[in-house]
Amino acid sequence: MQAAMGMNERMLIPVLVLVCGLFAGFGIHAALSSGPLQTALYTENAPEAAGPYSQAVLCEDYLFTSGQIGLDPATGTLPDTVAGETRQVMENLRAVLLEAGLDFSDVVQTRIYLTEIADYDAVNAIYREYFDEPYPARATVQVAGLPAGARVEIEMVAKVR
Repeated sequence: MQAAMGMNERMLIPVLVLVCGLFAGFGIHAALSSGPLQTALYTENAPEAAGPYSQAVLCEDYLFTSGQIGLDPATGTLPDTVAGETRQVMENLRAVLLEAGLDFSDVVQTRIYLTEIADYDAVNAIYREYFDEPYPARATVQVAGLPAGARVEIEMVAKVR
């Protein structure tokens, strides 16, 4: 019995060394890896970023758009109505999606920011034109203000094909 115990103890030490070495190797690999690859996207067919951010970032299997307001990329002006703003927002987002080779059918989540929640129905009427069922998950919130005096801002997350 003691001979068998001695053999198990002698085997235990090399096994422990091997297991600890494997765990240490995984830790070193994780520490040296740079994480997920991120690529910033830019299109001239949407307004330029007005600060230190990208129009969109492609990260692994998802595209994350920055919030778009209804600025016309050619003139830099906002439409006069909330419906016009919403349509321009969606066209700006279409341009960003197209730059990544995607379209609205790839969108899985949206967030809408409104300066007046009373504009909810008008925004929905335009928004609905751009999506088919199943619709993306969505949150809509009222905010105190948006850049450039905009009334609507929308951001999206899309799944890369």
